Amino acid sequence: MSTEAVLEGLDPEQRAVAEAVQGPVCVLAGAGTGKTRAITHRIAYATLTGVVSPQRVLAVTFTTRAAGELRSRLRLLGAPGVQARTFHAAALRQLTYFWPRVVGGEPPKIIESKIGLVADAARACRLSLGRTELRDIASEIEWAKVTQHRPEDYPAAVAKAGRRAPAEVVDIARVYAMYEQLRRERNLLDFEGMLELTAAVLTEHREVANQVREQYRHFVVDEFQDVNPLQKMLLDTWLGDRDDLCVVGDPNQTIYSFTGASPSHLLDFTREHPDAKVVRLVRDYRSTPQVVGLANGVMEQAKSGRHRLELVAQRAPGPEPVFNEYDDEVAEADDAARRARKLIDEGVPAREIAILYRINAQSETYEAALAAAGVPYVLRGAERFFERPEVRQAVIMLRAATRAGADAETDGTGLILTVRHVLSGAGFSDQPPEGAGAARARWESLAALAQLAEDMAADDPKAALTDFVAELEERAAAQHAPPLEGVTLASLHAAKGLEWDAVFLVGLVDGTLPIIYAETPAQIEEERRLLYVGVTRARVHLSLSWALSRSPGGSRHRRPSRFLSGLTGKTATHTPVRADRTKRRAAKGPQPCRVCGRPLTAAVERKLGRCEDCPSELNEELLIALKEWRAQVSAEQKVPAYVVFTDATLQAIAEHSPESMEDLARIPGVGKVKLDRYGDAVLTLCGC
Repeated sequence: MSTEAVLEGLDPEQRAVAEAVQGPVCVLAGAGTGKTRAITHRIAYATLTGVVSPQRVLAVTFTTRAAGELRSRLRLLGAPGVQARTFHAAALRQLTYFWPRVVGGEPPKIIESKIGLVADAARACRLSLGRTELRDIASEIEWAKVTQHRPEDYPAAVAKAGRRAPAEVVDIARVYAMYEQLRRERNLLDFEGMLELTAAVLTEHREVANQVREQYRHFVVDEFQDVNPLQKMLLDTWLGDRDDLCVVGDPNQTIYSFTGASPSHLLDFTREHPDAKVVRLVRDYRSTPQVVGLANGVMEQAKSGRHRLELVAQRAPGPEPVFNEYDDEVAEADDAARRARKLIDEGVPAREIAILYRINAQSETYEAALAAAGVPYVLRGAERFFERPEVRQAVIMLRAATRAGADAETDGTGLILTVRHVLSGAGFSDQPPEGAGAARARWESLAALAQLAEDMAADDPKAALTDFVAELEERAAAQHAPPLEGVTLASLHAAKGLEWDAVFLVGLVDGTLPIIYAETPAQIEEERRLLYVGVTRARVHLSLSWALSRSPGGSRHRRPSRFLSGLTGKTATHTPVRADRTKRRAAKGPQPCRVCGRPLTAAVERKLGRCEDCPSELNEELLIALKEWRAQVSAEQKVPAYVVFTDATLQAIAEHSPESMEDLARIPGVGKVKLDRYGDAVLTLCGC
């Protein structure tokens, strides 16, 4: 690719970034402004103009997914030799290479999770802790280590930071000290120790530092607002006395201060580098003017405006954001599922819809609502895609196919057909299996691989099977999973860096956002930025909602999030939505068995309205008729049978034999959408 081609299509600010090929450079990049495009074109332009060779560039990111995306884009721009890694991956690579020379002996084993070692340390300290407590203490140890505080310093550091410790600070300090002792005795190294040890090796061994600095002369660091003191120390060690550094970040998206990240490194960059070139990216290409306007409105109320970026929308207008108030969380979740179903019916792919919440515990209600509405979903943060057995098997089969010469034709279609043929041997088919269990999950994984082949063929019609396998291996190394077909359920923190056509921001009440333990002004402002991150994930459709009570029939004492003040009436329509008491899960407290009265806890039992082992008056002929009707509808609509009605719902209908729409609506699993769509047909089968 020519240097002129690299600069084509960039807006004036992006082009200014691309042409600033020598540091120091600070890019303040708002959400959706094309920061990845700007920095990859900058790296490509620098290598193509001969300012630096690709092998001398180190681009540092915070996630393996982001690193994989950088490498993919740079390869397309003609700079395939650039190293794009996370801080941890870069440190591990250097430490592994230099260990035999500067330390010798058996290198320590890297531990990916601290919880097991923390549990051993707690037992050694004669403390009995549950898994949640162990996880909280592991997080505290991480915070202490990235902020460079030793066990003996921890209590004072917590007090100085105004941090709320999850347990007695003295106990945490004891566990922390024992954790470090056991780690050394067992020759283990955690991620924080790996960064610290790498920096120490470079500092103490001049020949190692010279070799690393000769290798990497050109640094780019993304998401610089999230750099913690330990990462900053390692970066300074890499740089030495040089300043060929480009940092990219957004002050409005500083949401990880609780982990030790500090935005001061970004905000004070020009103090550390007075001659730095500063470029602001504010043209938002992601979201409609309506979404951008709301995002700006959220940040207008921020207490500190230092380096605040006001976005300027570049897309065509879209629908106004919607604000909804509900009686309870069940009604809120049911309506989100109904509206997600409506968007899918209107042509929005399920993978382009997300429901985002503040804490992971909120997901359960939405999982139940989506399942009842027949909407597929993906829980972000679950098992890693490339570690799933069916995916590992498929990759092995695809590698074997390349060795056997089963390569694709050169028109794009051949790659798609070849991949689908190979995947069929792993159990893939054109139609998904019925139900929502393990078989469906396996099919979704293989379908994601098939879709990735289609995307690759669309981008490069000459792509061959060997290219596809190479892409999979690179993605596996970077844990850059392809999108799965389903509505995404994720926390606001997990959603950072992602985007969807439609976003539902749910549970927006004081005590949840801002979270109840956010007490200081700085903590409150970070919660506001978390809402800003959620808003800016949406491209077109945006919904914000809250519920006045937790459970149906509960006291309606909650208040909408204070961050919505002044926004609901100014930027969009605010619609209170009252709960439909004919809907599922409407009773307060555990639902009792209609036969024995015992509280029902299992989902299947709640659908049936009775214990599984209690007697029932099942109309077997009706159940057979309902299943035959469901199979016909499933075939006609080309959807899995469970999307029409689950087996448990059909059994509940056959047991209750509803005589009216009102009776049918009372059966769990029959929401308004399904009532409108299938109600008449079901009642006809029931003889009404």
